[in-house]
Amino acid sequence: MEISDKYNPQVAEQKWYQYWQDNKFFHSEPDERVPYTIVIPPPNVTGILHMGHMLNNTLQDVLIRRARMRGYNACWVPGTDHASIATEAKVVAKLKAEGISKKEIGREKFLEHAWQWTHQYGGTILEQLKKLGCSCDWERSRFTMEDGLSQSVTKVFVDLYNRGMIYRGYKMVNWDPEAKTNISDEEVIYKEQNGKLYFLKYQIVGSDEFLTVATTRPETLFGDTAVCIHPHDERYSHLKGQKVRVPIAGREVPIIEDEYVDIDFGTGVLKITPAHDVNDYEIGKRHGLQVIDSMDEDARLNEYGKHYQGKDRFTVRKEIVKELEEKALLLKAEDYLNKVGTSERTGAVIEPRISVQWFLKMQRLAKPALDVVMNGEIKFYPEKFKNTYRHWMENVHDWNISRQLWWGHRIPAYYYASGEDDFVVAENIEEALKLAQEKTGNSKLSISDLRQDEDALDTWFSSWLWPISVFDGILDPHNKDINYYYPTSDLITGPDIIFFWVARMIMAGQEFKQQIPFQNVYFTGIVRDKQRRKMSKSLGNSPDPIDLINQYGADGVRVGILLSSAAGNDLLFDEELMLQGRNFATKIWNAFKLTQSWKKDDREISIEIEQAIAWFEAEFNKAIAEINDQFKKFRISDALHLLYKLIWDDYCSWYLEIVKPKYGEAISQQVYDKTMVFFEDLMKFLHPFMPFLTEEIWQSMRLRLPAEALIITQQNQESDFDPEIISNFAQTQEIVSGIRNYRQSKGISPKEQLEVYTQVEHWENEAVIKKLANIGEIHYAQKNDKPSFTFLIGAVECSIPFSENLDLAEEKKKTEDELKYLKGFLTSVEKKLANEKFMAGAPKQVVDNERKKQKDTQEKIALLEEKIKTL
Repeated sequence: MEISDKYNPQVAEQKWYQYWQDNKFFHSEPDERVPYTIVIPPPNVTGILHMGHMLNNTLQDVLIRRARMRGYNACWVPGTDHASIATEAKVVAKLKAEGISKKEIGREKFLEHAWQWTHQYGGTILEQLKKLGCSCDWERSRFTMEDGLSQSVTKVFVDLYNRGMIYRGYKMVNWDPEAKTNISDEEVIYKEQNGKLYFLKYQIVGSDEFLTVATTRPETLFGDTAVCIHPHDERYSHLKGQKVRVPIAGREVPIIEDEYVDIDFGTGVLKITPAHDVNDYEIGKRHGLQVIDSMDEDARLNEYGKHYQGKDRFTVRKEIVKELEEKALLLKAEDYLNKVGTSERTGAVIEPRISVQWFLKMQRLAKPALDVVMNGEIKFYPEKFKNTYRHWMENVHDWNISRQLWWGHRIPAYYYASGEDDFVVAENIEEALKLAQEKTGNSKLSISDLRQDEDALDTWFSSWLWPISVFDGILDPHNKDINYYYPTSDLITGPDIIFFWVARMIMAGQEFKQQIPFQNVYFTGIVRDKQRRKMSKSLGNSPDPIDLINQYGADGVRVGILLSSAAGNDLLFDEELMLQGRNFATKIWNAFKLTQSWKKDDREISIEIEQAIAWFEAEFNKAIAEINDQFKKFRISDALHLLYKLIWDDYCSWYLEIVKPKYGEAISQQVYDKTMVFFEDLMKFLHPFMPFLTEEIWQSMRLRLPAEALIITQQNQESDFDPEIISNFAQTQEIVSGIRNYRQSKGISPKEQLEVYTQVEHWENEAVIKKLANIGEIHYAQKNDKPSFTFLIGAVECSIPFSENLDLAEEKKKTEDELKYLKGFLTSVEKKLANEKFMAGAPKQVVDNERKKQKDTQEKIALLEEKIKTL
């Protein structure tokens, strides 16, 4: 078969991905094999590939391809998440640009637009994952809003409600005024912002005296229903039981006492605004205060805001400060660094807001989910994340599961009257009608009398069921897929969603299947730029992954991103890594091209080739054991490094160098066959990392049937090896490198044969040394009286007689200069070792390292002094 001069990634990637799909190599059905299952962390349906996806999905593909080649029935379930907030925001923005209001067109019409948007833009990211080489079972692709998964969500909600675990409550929530929905505590990102601390004057009713109150949010004073002092603050003891007048609002409110007040902060007096601060809300409940919400859903002042009604809260902040100054009600304003809560989804500043929401009780769910991680039933890699997980699970609070959105799973609660408790919860409206008739005793109630709750469920309420629902395990708990594939094997995700998703999936697995959902969780790091900034569109520091694939090839990108991505540690992205990956592909292709250029005959196998074959076989088996061990520890980057060295250094630079025939000569057919077996075995282990290149080489080696495709070929089992063969060859490499360095330093041609003297009786792999170092004769245990270059191989002294063309005077000067440098270096090392403070405080490893430097330098000095005597 003719081999092209250069490997063309674009051609190979398109060809082999189509070939794999056509032959259904990605598809899995239950059979007698052991399953290996991964469910994809479902990306947003309207999302596009970014560097975080690249890392996460490359790791998943490496694991799934490796499992497939180790005899497991590998199943990687792909899919997308409907992403309530993100998708609704995009659809609202699109409609707004067309002059259409969400509220004006109503829910049904809006959802039509949302589905249209989803069909038009959804799934782009899954197509992009194909370009990366992801071997997902596309026939199993799921979407969190498809019928079956939506029914699963509804069924779970109804079940939990009927068991008393879901309730409807009036609580303080985090309101996102841009998305116009509440969000969970975990979706609030706190950022430090420079602001002001304003000192406002509240007049004491019936007096000319004022109380000074410090606040960062003067625009909320329209919701003030009290001011609060500490019960033991003597400064204000005379004011107990009195009232103050709220500036501008004019409302008279009581002075109350509560130990929550920090006497040392500001003036020691708090304005209490129960509707706009979570701590004020709790104080308000303790003291029975009125709750006055002075803002609407857009965070604009409402009718309580008087002449500021309809204005944005931050505009009001600026204007009200001016009004307070004009009315002599602002004492002063100081610079203040404040932590401000912002929405993870939209970036908007969060507004605390009292609202009726749906909640899921978490305490009972959390305990078993914590136990299975802490006892090692589910393993975390790196293990450090167990502490993070434990802290959250031990301090868990009820999950606010409702969102004020239309795009999402609508809450299956149906109201039949206007009272707070006049509702029923059912899987459909027909069932709801029956329940409502039973609850009211009114058989005349009809479907038209029922009104479904307007809210949708938090997106995570569908994705927490993902490992179960993708196999229809909620609707059909004992179907063949859920019985075979669940629990899944490994989960690959980022530590930033350990609470949102990982913890909740574990809870769901325990609650609905009485089984853990996965056995191992591998936490990737965050992809950052060279300045350690997280890659993001807003910073403009994230390259387009598809552009990288087009430039470096999918395999090059996969290798580049994995070479520096140790589990749980952030990856500092550098495009040089992609270049390194592409260069690795080029190296392998050139090595393959070289082997295909050789002529073969039936000649005898030379001794040096026999030695090379024995060594590489041992080296290969040692590396495979080490690589498998790294995979067990989820040290996938380290496994790749081992394989990289095995291919680039051991196979290409050493083995092929030994076995390749001289120019114009042939190689033994037997040696060629063995060399190609090694090459095939290397491609088997490299395939999970570089699927396209390896399949291209595999298929180019000889004509293969689809059943012989590399993607489904079994990797080698671990085999015993002789460690002595490896250690002997390591010494051989050291000898060859030493002689080659001598040639280079003296400008001696590699074609010029040399002779070597050594103190030892024998060198292993002598034939290899003679071939690679071009040595004519090796003199064992013989004294060399000729002027020579002397060097150490380990602790063994070796010497090579000087060439007749060597300028002895110049060589003597070079040797004297080197000797002078080494003596100076030795002095600095010995000073350090003589320093009592250093010896007492330095770690043992550092001291041992300095002593080794001392010994090595002393040996080099002794050799150079002997050498000078011969010059």
